Amino acid sequence: MLRQTKENRTLKENLLLASSTAFVSGVTNVAGVLAFLVFTSNITGHVANLAKHVVEQNFREVSVFFVWLLLFFAGAFTSTFLVRSLQEKSRYRAHAVPIMLEIVILFIVAIYGNHFYEETLLEREAIIGAILFAMGLQNSLVSNISGGLIKTSHLTGLFTDLGAEMAELLHPKTEASQVIKNKVIIRLTILTFYFIGGIAGGYFFDLYDFKIFFAIPFILLTILYYDLSPLALHKLTRLFQSKNN
Repeated sequence: MLRQTKENRTLKENLLLASSTAFVSGVTNVAGVLAFLVFTSNITGHVANLAKHVVEQNFREVSVFFVWLLLFFAGAFTSTFLVRSLQEKSRYRAHAVPIMLEIVILFIVAIYGNHFYEETLLEREAIIGAILFAMGLQNSLVSNISGGLIKTSHLTGLFTDLGAEMAELLHPKTEASQVIKNKVIIRLTILTFYFIGGIAGGYFFDLYDFKIFFAIPFILLTILYYDLSPLALHKLTRLFQSKNN
């Protein structure tokens, strides 16, 4: 999922990346809403709230929402900067490091939420900011890897793209190409797994509260493992063959 660039990616690789990261976004967003009454996988609503508080001159709230927007931006910036810095050495490493950073952040959120969180306003705002930074990392990375095809932290752009591509696919004057069909399949996959993730996030948060945030990093670890497992198997095979020879 992480080794190939946008030009060399197969439909299977894009579907695996889209489904896993969309599921993570869905779980994170719904868990964030239940824990903090705030969306934590996208910033569309935060922009609207920022404008509202500017009009009402609620300057503390303005600063909070501005910092949240800045943290999502910082996550996207950091992700792309890391990819650009590391891609000449190893494409896999360049793509894996932002996910590893996201895993660390969400794991810290899980530990703090389970053992130290006292539901103060400052704690709430800090945790939301950390999650938004992590979602900025993820959204920028998957967009970078897929050449802008996959964005999994919000659905507004997804529905826009899906509507346009369905029109292209069904229009009588358009020849239905495999490229358009693949794009539609990927968009529907993102939508489906975001929805499933949202249901899972709500259901398991009711059962386990903040412990659900421990599960999210393990889902991201499967993305790293997918590319490492064939390589590890290949090395073990070569080692076994060399010993037999």
